[in-house]
Amino acid sequence: MRPLILIGTAGFLLGAAPPKLLTPNDIVTAAPPAAWRTINPDDLLVIDLKDGGRVVVQLAPAFAPIHVANIRGLARGQYWDGAAVYRLQDNYVAQWGNNDSKKGFPTGVVAKPPTEYSRPVKGLAVRPLGFADPYAPAAGYASGWPIAYSPKGGWANLAHCYGSVGVGRDLSPDTGTGGELYAVIGHGPRQLDRNIAVVGRVIEGIDRLSSLRRGTEALGFYKERSEDMPIVSTRLASQITAGERPSFQYMDTSSASFAQYLRLRANRHDQFYIRPAGGVDLCNVQVPVRRTP
Repeated sequence: MRPLILIGTAGFLLGAAPPKLLTPNDIVTAAPPAAWRTINPDDLLVIDLKDGGRVVVQLAPAFAPIHVANIRGLARGQYWDGAAVYRLQDNYVAQWGNNDSKKGFPTGVVAKPPTEYSRPVKGLAVRPLGFADPYAPAAGYASGWPIAYSPKGGWANLAHCYGSVGVGRDLSPDTGTGGELYAVIGHGPRQLDRNIAVVGRVIEGIDRLSSLRRGTEALGFYKERSEDMPIVSTRLASQITAGERPSFQYMDTSSASFAQYLRLRANRHDQFYIRPAGGVDLCNVQVPVRRTP
């Protein structure tokens, strides 16, 4: 019987299977509890559609505090009762709200918020992307969000990626109240960065929006109101009883797990990949989000 031969100091045996190469999903699965951050129930907007679908939006008060405060006030004031998804533009956005209704705002909602299109980069713990970004001097991740930023200019903004939620507005100086919202359902329209307030992202149910019928009018608006997808209710998770309240966690972008996840997303070398890309786009690294175990 032929003896087994040890190769080098690694301890691998001749003929033994090579070690399994890690995938980004392996990193997410193995991430320890300390690598996850639970989302505040006040930062979860729960939208129930008439067809039975549910869309959950994580809000970003650190980037657009007044717009987010408006959205919370609109939810608590039941502003979106009778609202609908009324626009579906292919490879662009799904938009919802009351669409030109004369419904007044609840008390405390700021009718003309400031232009919260960017914020100071100071105070953010930024994990650099490590690769060039065509829309900003630099890009990376902070507090669980994909951001573009300028170290020299001192500004940072939430990037428009798939699933990002922004505030519909008219032409400047209008900034939108938050009563009309949209979610990106296609390739990230980064040209919108720093031109509109991004207030969060869809963390569950984006398929419920992206699978709706496309609008046939200009910009994807539905021609007839009968085509709209009615919204049954829009609530903050904090308004839902504890036993029924959805709870989510995102991976801490300052953690070692996310650093490894980012590195593998840019350099896939597991069994399927023949040639690693050696780089990655900001929006191609979706920050992992999961239901709270």
